[in-house]
Amino acid sequence: MAAELHVELVAADRSVWSGEATLVIARTTSGDIGVMPGHQPLLGVLESGPVTIRTSEGATVVAAVHGGFISFADDKLSLLAEIAELADEIDAQRAERALERAKSDSDAAAERRAEVRLRAVAAR
Repeated sequence: MAAELHVELVAADRSVWSGEATLVIARTTSGDIGVMPGHQPLLGVLESGPVTIRTSEGATVVAAVHGGFISFADDKLSLLAEIAELADEIDAQRAERALERAKSDSDAAAERRAEVRLRAVAAR
């Protein structure tokens, strides 16, 4: 059996995903980071972007994450996000409409959220 790490992806309002994984890729203020079992302990700030989780069963889970923190120690990874949604939960057409609306309103924050959602959908 391959080495595993326990992952908890939590948003401010709910637990988004929990389980065993072999690899997690997330964007931090220092750049993209890949965490595997045995990784050195870390604490970082999450940037908005897709988070990719490769489960122990070989499936891939993708989530759109909008800010937060990442913490890893003793093969336990916590992703504490301000907002997080699984790619399977995202309505791509609605995200495209939100992107167009944000562009026309010159709302950079809303535009970034919509772009992250669309990138997560494309990555799944």
